[in-house]
Amino acid sequence: MTERRALVVEVDAATQLGLLGFLRARGYQCIAVSSADEAVEALADGRFSFTLVGLSGNGADAKLVECLKVRGPNSGPLIAVANRRDDGLALSPLDVETWLYKPLNLDELQQAIDKLVRPQAEALGPAPEQLGGRIRREIDLWCSPRMLEAREIIREAARVDVTVLVTGETGTGKELVARAIHHFSSRRGGPFVKVNCAAMPRELLESELFGYERGAFTGAHKLKIGRFEAAHRGTIFLDEIGDLHPALQAKLLHVLQDGEFSRIGGKSTLSVDVRVLAATNQDLERAVAEGRFREDLYYRLNVIQVLVPPLRERVFEIPLLIDYFVERYAKLYRREGFTVPRSVMDRLTRLRYPGNVRELENLVKRMIVLDDPFLSRIPLPDAVADGPTARVAPSTPESLGPPQEPSLKEISRRASQAAEREAIAKTLELTGWNRVRAARALRISYRALLYKIKQAGLGAERPSARSAL
Repeated sequence: MTERRALVVEVDAATQLGLLGFLRARGYQCIAVSSADEAVEALADGRFSFTLVGLSGNGADAKLVECLKVRGPNSGPLIAVANRRDDGLALSPLDVETWLYKPLNLDELQQAIDKLVRPQAEALGPAPEQLGGRIRREIDLWCSPRMLEAREIIREAARVDVTVLVTGETGTGKELVARAIHHFSSRRGGPFVKVNCAAMPRELLESELFGYERGAFTGAHKLKIGRFEAAHRGTIFLDEIGDLHPALQAKLLHVLQDGEFSRIGGKSTLSVDVRVLAATNQDLERAVAEGRFREDLYYRLNVIQVLVPPLRERVFEIPLLIDYFVERYAKLYRREGFTVPRSVMDRLTRLRYPGNVRELENLVKRMIVLDDPFLSRIPLPDAVADGPTARVAPSTPESLGPPQEPSLKEISRRASQAAEREAIAKTLELTGWNRVRAARALRISYRALLYKIKQAGLGAERPSARSAL
């Protein structure tokens, strides 16, 4: 069971007298401090369900609230206690979740706790110990040689504070790898903050990552703590890192190098203690060669790489995953006793799963919700996985339909690749396969040229007597 803790900051002795007894009677362990420095020390020791902060109505209040917010999730929602109701109007720009007024009404406090703390606990998902148990259970399902190797890399990487790049197709379980590294590391007691770099435009993502000062731009009515600050003494997981805007790549590189950054509109430099994990389903080496991703950032992120293979390359895990998802979701959706027949299990094992583990999980969910263990109501694709037990459903002229025409985007991509290959081949011939001169003539880096030669399959055409440069 998750411990219930309340932090009480700079609340006067008269108010504290009944307040602490009220909270303890409701199962909260209370920590009362009298200064911002003491609050920071308390927050460094772990999370609190909420923080009750006494405000005096002077200029020091903004600094106190900012100090608490910098600790991110550890402080929980901030409940401010002001002297008079008029103070709330003057202090409203402060970034607190709700206001209470002296003399403190304990019924109003209980309502605020019910409103703020309980929904937050639900939104946060399972408690850390529950999540840790789920992580261990899920990685125990890995039995293929490549996944066993990935498990060993995870445990070794967790012991050292270095950046890790997790690669693999969509839905393979890259977030599970990142959470496992955090869980097995010394930072497990700190926050795990996930940011999807492809989910929002550059300007919004910058403010999400690094925060902003009050008045930094139109609409910035109060200070916002960024995700890097929220992840202090924990881990930040940058998903879809390949989609990060070039301008933000430079800023991220600076954080990785120095652990420092500035909020948007800020004049001071902030230092954070954060471990960075990143994930992508893209070929970052190709992105570097094409100039879409910074080479120096790539090497900063790729200290250790964990490649998560697609589900079709670890088919022996499919029955284990099906049993796990059935056990988990049958209880959640109140379908106790739901089982997957052996014939259906064999059928599911032969599917290719382009969406990987996520696709399999959603398929099992549909089976349970619709109470359809024999897949009589759920259409399945005809194509099945490669392997010794694989087979392809028979095709008929009706099922084949008209031949699939390539899209305009695909036609353009093929034409571009063909033109690029021809230009590289011609330049290599003109320079006698001197790749340094060829790279200079093509105005690309030497490394980018090597990558493109490999991708275009030009290496086999190279005359053996020509220069290796």
